[in-house]
Amino acid sequence: MRIQWILATRYLRGRLQRSILTTLAIAFGVAILYGMNGLIPPMLNTFRHSMYTSAGQVDLTISSAANGTFDQNMLSQVQQTEGVSAATAYLARTVTLPTSLGGATSQSLNGVSAINLTGVDAENAQNTHAYSMVEGRFLTAADTDAVVISEALAANLSLKLGDTFTLPSASGTAALQVVGIMNVTSPTAVTQVITPLTTAQALLGLPGQINSIDLIYAADADPTTVQQALSQKLGDAYKFGAVETGSEFATALSLGSSIMWFFGIAALIMAGFIIFNTFRTLVAERRRDLAMLRAIGARRNTLVGMILIESLLQGILGTAVGLLLGALLTLGMLHALSGYLESFLHATIGSPEFSATNLIASILLGIGFSVASAYLPARSTLNVTPLEALRPAMGAAENRKMQRRAWIGLSLVVVASLCLLVKNVGLTALAMLLFIIGLVMIAPAIVRPVAVGFSWLFNFLFPRENTLARENLSRQPDRAAITASAMMIGLALSIAVTGMVTSTRHGFMTYLDKSLGSDYLFMPTSLVLGNGNQAADPQLAQDIRDIDGVSAVTTLRLANSQIGDASLELIGIDPTTYPQVSGLEFSQGDAASAYAALADGHGIIVNGIFAAAYNVKVGDTVTLKTPHGDQVYHVAAIGMDYLNAKLATGYISQQDMQSDFNVTADVLILIDQAAAANSQQVMAKLQLLANQYPAFTLINAATFKQSQEEIFTMAMMALYFMALVLSIPGLIAMANTMSINVIERTREIGMLRAVGSTRPQVRRMILAESLLLSLLGSLLGIATGLFMSDFIVEAMVVKGFKLDFYFPTGGVLVALVIGLIVGVLASLAPARKAARTEIVEALRYE
Repeated sequence: MRIQWILATRYLRGRLQRSILTTLAIAFGVAILYGMNGLIPPMLNTFRHSMYTSAGQVDLTISSAANGTFDQNMLSQVQQTEGVSAATAYLARTVTLPTSLGGATSQSLNGVSAINLTGVDAENAQNTHAYSMVEGRFLTAADTDAVVISEALAANLSLKLGDTFTLPSASGTAALQVVGIMNVTSPTAVTQVITPLTTAQALLGLPGQINSIDLIYAADADPTTVQQALSQKLGDAYKFGAVETGSEFATALSLGSSIMWFFGIAALIMAGFIIFNTFRTLVAERRRDLAMLRAIGARRNTLVGMILIESLLQGILGTAVGLLLGALLTLGMLHALSGYLESFLHATIGSPEFSATNLIASILLGIGFSVASAYLPARSTLNVTPLEALRPAMGAAENRKMQRRAWIGLSLVVVASLCLLVKNVGLTALAMLLFIIGLVMIAPAIVRPVAVGFSWLFNFLFPRENTLARENLSRQPDRAAITASAMMIGLALSIAVTGMVTSTRHGFMTYLDKSLGSDYLFMPTSLVLGNGNQAADPQLAQDIRDIDGVSAVTTLRLANSQIGDASLELIGIDPTTYPQVSGLEFSQGDAASAYAALADGHGIIVNGIFAAAYNVKVGDTVTLKTPHGDQVYHVAAIGMDYLNAKLATGYISQQDMQSDFNVTADVLILIDQAAAANSQQVMAKLQLLANQYPAFTLINAATFKQSQEEIFTMAMMALYFMALVLSIPGLIAMANTMSINVIERTREIGMLRAVGSTRPQVRRMILAESLLLSLLGSLLGIATGLFMSDFIVEAMVVKGFKLDFYFPTGGVLVALVIGLIVGVLASLAPARKAARTEIVEALRYE
């Protein structure tokens, strides 16, 4: 064992450049896997703040099974239940704080973008919760326009006792006096604001409504008995436990965690290709060395152990460097993006959390991929004999094997292409795997055709050297193919996501034109309608209708419900005015009959995401949980709008929303201008109204559409940057291959120099090889990326989105450019090393 360690360390030191590049490949994969996943835990914790702050130290929290509000008279029934010592009603909502009222902007690293507004029964609130006051006092039963705020909020907004704190309300704004400042231990920065219950109900436009009741059991009460009594008394319309808001974002973040793991593992797979190629080439390069070791008595297992030890050492070092780089990468990204995260999520994200699971998984995968990638090359040393090392390489047998693999790979590609036509997500996922495996098997066979077919592109740059480069690649097709495959995966991921975003952009712009096609919009602060937006009472919409030059007005209202265990966001529309001003994009059902069904009562239009997830079809009936018990609705159609396309959503009439969910406030107002009206005058009158409601922003619909198109453009730029980042393993792979290639061909390069080749000619030969290799990797990456992109779009269609596949022209062009740039960069160091080769030393090599 000792001799294996000695030989392994000597070989690593002797080929230092190759060792460093291979180690960097491992570090890159580990950095993504470890670093990115360090961001997910603090982001998930942000959305648990409601559970922490609402439940406190109480024994039980009662809330609506529909996740909405309910009549506050239910409190008396709870208080009268045997075994209940104390009970208090609450109305808690996250409310976005507009910048005009002191809210933070997306560029601000400090400040507050949202508050956690909690209305309490001041007389009973301290029976269930202990409020630690820093200054002033807590609320009393006599208070109306009073507020108690957290110490953090007071510091961020420079508020003190006696100051006026202005909040957005359903009627515009409400001025509240700060009577107390409290110390809170919430783990988030969505700061708490406590008002009297009636004040909160007025602010939110929910008179007589609450959304939770906290209670404490009597000392001698049996918790199970009390909960059973409450369940029998209240019925199925209520649930027991902590209320957690923002769950749809927490789910999205869990998905984000899976995506991060996917990209991290993909990076490690690319690193695996590099390591596999390195050790495979290492075995071929050291045929004479290995044969001599065998000749002097080394056992086959000794050679295998030596190579595996090399990979183990590089895996350990690369993983250690990757863990450090990952932590630094996460801290840098968090610092750069914290302002935007706070603006979007309405919370300050805490420090990265590197869990033990993440650490162990990253270490195991980093070291495991290194050793596993070296195993097959190490196994090939078992066949090395001293006599075999003296024989010239037999190419005919290898060519026959390569051709057999190519035919098998071509068959897999054909089968995968046929599976894509079936339009089945499960089958298409299998087809994608078969397609990638097939391309990897075909790649060695197409190295020479690609080299010959595209070498003319570089003839005008280096006509003589180009021929040598082409033949050099053709001599080692397996090594060239493996190197190109590492680059293929990086570019394929980028093209796949780029194609998905391109198709999504076209689809969502269609949604936008249809559902937000009015002339003006009264937009809430957050585009996600349920994300802490303050609604307005119906008077605002009526005031807008009274403006000269306004021809039509329609509004959207918001509630939450459940169908079984599935959460559903409900949008209330006026089935008469909504299709006149706006409309839904329907994938199933007829628009006219769908709106008529809503007008008749208890009709619902569900969007594609919900229909696909729960197998809901037109004509089905669904049972919605409401504050007044279960209500049966008939599915009239499947359609969606722009703002709610990504969340499970149902559309019902505003009449049903008022009677079943007690909601009469509007979260979005759409306005059409009369044809003969003066736009400037109408805009000015609308702006005067908007100034009275800081929770809303008046937007010209054309301007809004342009801003959304700019968001998609920014997303495309981010993906192009991702393509650049994911090309790093390809760069390392080709630099590695070129370096090993130069070492392996030391005598050949020396002979070229001996017969008159100049150093610039040698540099150009290596550059031509690298460009041809990068072109091969780009072509494989484009083919794989387009296949994956079509699969992703098809999966989104199956999940409920109405999308068509659009060819990602920009992504393909960027991939080609990045591929050629990588080819040039990868050749720089090897070309310089080859050009500096001394003729006499090269001819003496081995």
